Amino acid sequence: MTADIYQHYRKNTAEANGRLSALRKQINGNSLLRLATIIGGGAALFIAVQSEHIGLVMALFFGTIILFMSLVWRQSKLETRRAALEDFLAVNQNEIDISEGKPNQYSDGKIFNDAHHPYSGDLDVFGPSSLFALANRCSTVQANRLLADWLSVPADAKAIAMRQHMVKELAADWEWCQQLQTRLWFNLRQPEDFRKQFGHFLANPNVALGNTYGRIYVKAAPWLMALVVGLAIFFPAMSSIAAFFALAHLLVAVVYARKVNRIAELVGRAGRLLGALAASVELIEQRKWQSQLGKDLLSSLRTQKDGKTVSAVFRQLGTLIDRLDRRLNMLVGAMLNMVALWDFRQVFAILDWRRQYGEDMLQAFDAVAEAEVLVSLAVLSRNHPHWAFPEVVEAAKPFVVAEDLSHPLIPDSVAVANSYRMDDHRVALITGSNMAGKSTFLRTVGSNAVLAFCGAPVCGKHMKLPVFHLVTYMRIADSLNESTSTFKAELNRIQLVLSTVKRQPDTFFLVDEMLRGTNSKDKYLGSKAIIKQLIADDGVGMVATHDLQLAKLADEYPGVLVNYHFDIQVANGEMLFDYKLKAGECTIFNASLLLKEIGIEIVD
Repeated sequence: MTADIYQHYRKNTAEANGRLSALRKQINGNSLLRLATIIGGGAALFIAVQSEHIGLVMALFFGTIILFMSLVWRQSKLETRRAALEDFLAVNQNEIDISEGKPNQYSDGKIFNDAHHPYSGDLDVFGPSSLFALANRCSTVQANRLLADWLSVPADAKAIAMRQHMVKELAADWEWCQQLQTRLWFNLRQPEDFRKQFGHFLANPNVALGNTYGRIYVKAAPWLMALVVGLAIFFPAMSSIAAFFALAHLLVAVVYARKVNRIAELVGRAGRLLGALAASVELIEQRKWQSQLGKDLLSSLRTQKDGKTVSAVFRQLGTLIDRLDRRLNMLVGAMLNMVALWDFRQVFAILDWRRQYGEDMLQAFDAVAEAEVLVSLAVLSRNHPHWAFPEVVEAAKPFVVAEDLSHPLIPDSVAVANSYRMDDHRVALITGSNMAGKSTFLRTVGSNAVLAFCGAPVCGKHMKLPVFHLVTYMRIADSLNESTSTFKAELNRIQLVLSTVKRQPDTFFLVDEMLRGTNSKDKYLGSKAIIKQLIADDGVGMVATHDLQLAKLADEYPGVLVNYHFDIQVANGEMLFDYKLKAGECTIFNASLLLKEIGIEIVD
C-alpha cells in the first residue's frame, strides 16, 4: 500500500470519528427526551385522572404515546446513522490494520481448505496469510463462497477479461466500493447464510396465519377503535366498550404470539439485513456501468412487477419486518396491538409480499454476492497500484511469460522480483541451494496464476499466460487419520500430477523436490523417471530440485527441458542470497555451510 492510499484511509477514519462524536450527543439528548416524555406524561395523566375529565385523559394518553413513539422513531433513525458511520469507520480502519501487518477482519477462508485440491494447499490459497485473506472484502456467506470458487477453479479467458474490466472500473471509484462494504459490514459480526434462510422462508408451507374473516377484521380494527374512542369523548359510557376492544385485541395478540414469533424467526434478523441488501442492490441499480459485467448485473435486477425495482421490493419487506419488530418494545407493542392488532397486520403484509414477489428476489442475493467479490478484487488492485492486470490469451499449450514477478504474500519491502519466459521449452528444471528461493519462485508463479484466473491483478510488471489447469506437488505430509506415511502421501500426490497431465493437455505442473521420504539413490532414480514420464506425456511446467544430476536431462531433451538455478555467494565466510533466477544449472550448494553454522563440521 502506497503512502497516499494509506493517508486516504486515515483521512476517512478521522472524519468518521468527528461525525460520530456529534451524533452520539444527539442520541443522548433524544434518550433524555424519551425519559422526560414518560415521566412528564405519566404525571400529567395522573393529574388529569384526578380531574375526572375523560376527554383530557384520552388526549393526554394518546398525545404521550404519539410523542413517545415519534421519539422512538427518531432514536431508531439516529442509531441507524450511527451504525452506518461505525461500519464506515471499521471498513477504513481494517485497511489501515492490514497495511500495518494486522489480520484482515474479513474471513481468511480456512473453512474452504481442501487437502485433495490440485493446488490450494500448496499455494496458500485459503487460511491465515493466504490469497483469500489478502483479497477478501466479502461480508456475506454467499460472497465468501463465490470468492473461494473463483480462486479454486479458473474462469475462461472471456470471463476473466470481463472481470478485469469491471475490477478496473470499481478500483477507480473509492466511494462506491466503500459504500457497498459499509452497508454489508454488520454481517461480519454474526455471519449467516441469509439466502438459505430466505429460501427456507419462501418454501415453507407451514407459514400461515388467520383466514379471510380475520384479515377483514384486522383491516377494520384501527378504524373501529378510532370510532369507539371518538364516541367515548362525547359519551363517557363508550369508554368501557373502548377498553373492552383494546383488552380483547391485546389478549388475541398474546394468544397468537407464539405463531407470530415462529414466522418472525423464519425471517431471522431480516429487517436490518434486507435494508442493507436493498441499499446494496440500489447501489448496483443506480450506477451507470461502463463494464459489460456491471451491465449484466444491472439487467439481472430488473423486475416488471408493479414497475418496482428489486431494491424497492426488498426495502418494502425490510420495512414490514422492522414494523413487526416494534412489538419487542413491550409498551409500544401492547399499545399498537390494542389499537390496530399490529402483529397481525404486519404478518399478513409479509405473507402477501412472499406470495407476490418472493421467488423472483433470490437473484438479488446472487448479484450482491458477485458485486462483493468484484469489490474485493478492486480493493486489492487499488491498494497495490503497481500490480498489473495479466494478459490472458488463447493457446494450444500452457506457457508463462512474466516480468518482475513477485510473490503476492511477501511484503514489497523484502520481495525480490524475477522475470521468466517459457518460449523455448516445456519444462523448467530449477536447481539451487537450500533457502535460495526455488520453492518461493514456484509458488510465485502459481499464486499469481491463481489471481490471474479469477480476474485479479498480479504482483508484477507484466504477465502473459493462457488459462491452464494448475496442479502442484510441494507440501507433502503424513496423515495419522488416513494411516498415510510421508512416502505414501508423496506417491499419491505424484500419481495425481501424472494422471492429470496425461488426462488434461492444458495442465501446468509445479513440482518441488520429489520423493523426500526415501533414500538418495531411489530419490534420484525415481525423480528422473517421473520427469521423463511428464515429458513423454507432453507435460508443461516447472520442477525444483536439489539433485544436480537431474540437470543432465537437458542434454537428453534439447528444446524441451531447460535448466535454471538460484545460487548463493560466499563472502568472508557468510552466505549472501540474491534470490534471482538465473539460466543454467547450479554449481554452488550451501548445506555444509549451514551445518557449520550450528557446529557440525563435514569431513570430505
